[in-house]
Amino acid sequence: MFSNELGLTEAMTVCSVRAHRKRSGINPANDRLNAPRRRWSVPVGTVGDDRSGGRSVTNILDIPVTTLAGAQTTLGGLTEGRAALVVNVASKCGLTPQYTGLEQLQQEYAARGFTVVGVPCNQFMGQEPGTSEEIAEFCSTTYGVTFPLTEKSEVNGPGRHPLYAELTETADAEGNSGDIAWNFEKFVLSGDGKIVGRFRPQTDPHDPELIAAIEGVLPR
Repeated sequence: MFSNELGLTEAMTVCSVRAHRKRSGINPANDRLNAPRRRWSVPVGTVGDDRSGGRSVTNILDIPVTTLAGAQTTLGGLTEGRAALVVNVASKCGLTPQYTGLEQLQQEYAARGFTVVGVPCNQFMGQEPGTSEEIAEFCSTTYGVTFPLTEKSEVNGPGRHPLYAELTETADAEGNSGDIAWNFEKFVLSGDGKIVGRFRPQTDPHDPELIAAIEGVLPR
């Protein structure tokens, strides 16, 4: 009973404040009580379902990221207007050989306006334990990786990177959203930042459905 009364009191207080602001000529669009809550500090737009079927996050490209080399940028700074495949990667995982297929995608589609973006993560049984320098060396010498990599980041839990706070809102083909299941989960983004597909870790980089999703966001 007490909690219900408290909730009613808070609701009446909010309504009273909004009514006062309306009488005072304050634009509701600028009212912080009406502002959508976001999980990072940069100004962002709205989130919703695009008519073409993708989940549109207006300014996901503005989310700050740090490269593996330590440079501050944004997701858009890495993709540079290109369609992208964002993948959380690890060097000591049974799925690590997927790096070969990911680099093949980079080579096959880069000229058409596409890039892979790798996000090293150590949250799954400590399978990305190395330093930034060690990760860079491993990717370069073992798999000849040329696509951009971010710094090591968390993709689940309270320390989840803001990029993954948005990506994990997207459902896969079976309608399941939420936490990243394991290393090498994949998200397809259009050049303007629309999230058009989510593919679970076991999905091979050349899986026909994944290729179709990539082809669908490439410039015509």
